[in-house]
Amino acid sequence: MTTPTTQFAPSSRMSLYEPLHQISMWEDAFDGDISPRTGVCLINDSDEKLDDKAEYTSDKSIELIEDGHASRGISEKNQRRLAQNREAARKSRLRKKAYVQQLESSRLKLAQLELEIERARQQGMLIANANASMGLCSPVNSGLGAFEMEYGHWIEEQERKISELKNVLQSPIGDVELRMMVENMLNHYCNLFRMKKDAARIDAFYLVSGMWRSSVERFFLWIGGFRPSELINVVMPQLEPLTDQQIANVGKLKHCCIQAEDALSQGMDKLQQTLAQSITFLAPAPGNYCSQTASALENLESLESFVHQADHLREQTLQQMSRILTTRQAAKGLLAFGEYFQRLRALSSLWSARSPRETV
Repeated sequence: MTTPTTQFAPSSRMSLYEPLHQISMWEDAFDGDISPRTGVCLINDSDEKLDDKAEYTSDKSIELIEDGHASRGISEKNQRRLAQNREAARKSRLRKKAYVQQLESSRLKLAQLELEIERARQQGMLIANANASMGLCSPVNSGLGAFEMEYGHWIEEQERKISELKNVLQSPIGDVELRMMVENMLNHYCNLFRMKKDAARIDAFYLVSGMWRSSVERFFLWIGGFRPSELINVVMPQLEPLTDQQIANVGKLKHCCIQAEDALSQGMDKLQQTLAQSITFLAPAPGNYCSQTASALENLESLESFVHQADHLREQTLQQMSRILTTRQAAKGLLAFGEYFQRLRALSSLWSARSPRETV
């Protein structure tokens, strides 16, 4: 059995441009079972697969490292976001709680105002009936009606400002913003004095009588308003501790207020005596009667001046107290003074709503 002899063409006869002839010689030698490029292709394919696998492994490692860093960054970001969400939720709960408390307080105040309105309506009907029975009916002055409406709006605004001031004092706030709120509150009182000045031109007796205020407030009324020395007595316990200089200045201010109050009170007493004498000793003659009546009316007109002077003293006391105290102390003082009148009005409502005591 003879082995086929493999014959290779001499290299000198092979040409770079004779690929078909070279392939035919390989096919004759191996009976065409193996392609002349098979071994080379297998090796190349294996090398390419190994290179691809190495590149894939390297890329996968890089991706895993990058994914680790990214996941760590995302985790920290999520934690910060969760912490911010928890803090926002906590603040939202606090705001909701404060809002519910404010609504409850407003509901109680509304109920108190309704009781006061109903009581005032009943009193007005009784007074109207009494006047009608005695023939003393007189038309209601439209200017005083406008004053009562304006004063009602002033009370509503006062309630809102007191609530805002109370919330601000419980939170960290700068002196500049707090000073603006103090000045705003002082201007609000100045608006009240302006309203009263216009009403005094219409009827000073109406302001002095205090019919535009609650019953308990009328009990403390002094020439159509509060005593300035009373303001100092109310706010002083809320301002401690004070410096020695502040205590001395407040003491001087209180002393001046008491002196001015005494002078105005003596003037009011003198006016009452003069008016009583002018009415008691009216001459029966027609000419004398007219002259003495005109003099009595002039004396009554001086009541408007007393109301203006009393309000001026109140305004100056508020201004001087705000200058003596620090910004935060002044805010606390205005808050205490406003809440004092809130309690007086609430007490009036409770007094009006009480059940009448049974007589034995």
